[in-house]
Amino acid sequence: MPFPATAVGVELETFERDLDVRSVLAYAAGVGASEPAFLDDARAGGLVALPFLCVSLEWPVVLSLRRALAGLTPEEGRQGVHAAQDSIFHRPMRPGETLATRGKLVAVRRARAGVLTVMRLDTICRRTGEPVVTSWSTSIYRDVSLDGEDKSLAEPPADPVAAALPPDAEACAIPIPREAPHVYSECAAIWNPIHTERAVALAAGLPDIILHGTATWALAGLEVLRRYAGSHPARLKRISGRFTGMVIPGETITVRHAPAGEGVVRFEVVTSSGATAIREGFAFLASQ
Repeated sequence: MPFPATAVGVELETFERDLDVRSVLAYAAGVGASEPAFLDDARAGGLVALPFLCVSLEWPVVLSLRRALAGLTPEEGRQGVHAAQDSIFHRPMRPGETLATRGKLVAVRRARAGVLTVMRLDTICRRTGEPVVTSWSTSIYRDVSLDGEDKSLAEPPADPVAAALPPDAEACAIPIPREAPHVYSECAAIWNPIHTERAVALAAGLPDIILHGTATWALAGLEVLRRYAGSHPARLKRISGRFTGMVIPGETITVRHAPAGEGVVRFEVVTSSGATAIREGFAFLASQ
């Protein structure tokens, strides 16, 4: 069945999460964030969640889109792949609070590979109603056609600095162990068998299990935090990237990055096999 353009505007299910110490520690460990702020719950001032943990809160909402699209078969629903993540952080997340995440499908349009969708995801503090994270999650439903015309109610904010990475950008190599997708699946509570079960990945036409795009995104963001913000998560106000290539566990990824002025750091991620896993990446950092 085609993807219905009339679905634009549909409200997705809202999910609440009690953010506890265990989940904050697990997510940090899952991406190798060993700093005391992320792994020491006895430290003065307490734990601060890595900003990238927002994707764990958003995942159930993203999955609810498939249930909302009655016209798609289960097989077509599983054709959706994460293509980009753009998250804006209004304030840090800390254990002990209850966060509610809601979403809306805000755009669909034809793409070369199928149908491109954009969801807006808003995480708020349930007690106060204050905004915590706003994310724009883009997916592509491969080999699925669009029923109707392209439609958009909203789009992510513009890229703050449209500049390419310089040839002499700094680079950081990060080995990706074979077990990395298994660890990330459990620590982030984001499970899709193409990341952990080789038989499923091969049946889906993939060469092997692949690392989650959000894991690669988080690893790049963690490198930016360390290099440009002294590992202080509150300074990260926005991070965005397009997922354009696969990371096969056992490879090494290289995060290339450079400042681009006005608090912006541009980055990309390339693999040892030559694929560009993340393109057009940028992070916006507050000065203090």
